[in-house]
Amino acid sequence: MTQTSPPPTAYTETPRSRCEFYRHECSLPSVIDPDTGRITMKAGFVGAVMMPTELAQRVKTSLDVRGVAPLPIIGHPRAGMWTFLVRSDIRPIGDPAVVAQLWRARVVVIREGDIALPSPVPDALMARTWISPAISKFRPSGAVVLEGVRACLQGPHSR
Repeated sequence: MTQTSPPPTAYTETPRSRCEFYRHECSLPSVIDPDTGRITMKAGFVGAVMMPTELAQRVKTSLDVRGVAPLPIIGHPRAGMWTFLVRSDIRPIGDPAVVAQLWRARVVVIREGDIALPSPVPDALMARTWISPAISKFRPSGAVVLEGVRACLQGPHSR
């Protein structure tokens, strides 16, 4: 009788394995909620810029053209929002006109607090998905992403 290899087992991703990937490969300070399997991280060294999907698509395209990559972007399908994970290098905005422009466009700069990351565990209340996954320690400059937002808001498709 010839011995054969056992059949390959299906790879099953868990919140723990995903969280470890975020920590070790992407340097994201992620933690798991043991009751829900949700994965979050504290903003600080890593920040975020959240905006409506339509605007985010234009910003992503403009940054892609400029060669700013990879762009780790989280989608919030129910809310119609995308979140760009960025380096925390955005200075406080002192110009009230710029603050108003971003507020009207529903652009939020996240400097502190929790940021939800996609988890392999389905969660009907907090659906997150990768639009462009985090694959490394690289994150674009938050200032560059915000500059891209402002350029798109002033461009021909602005509202």
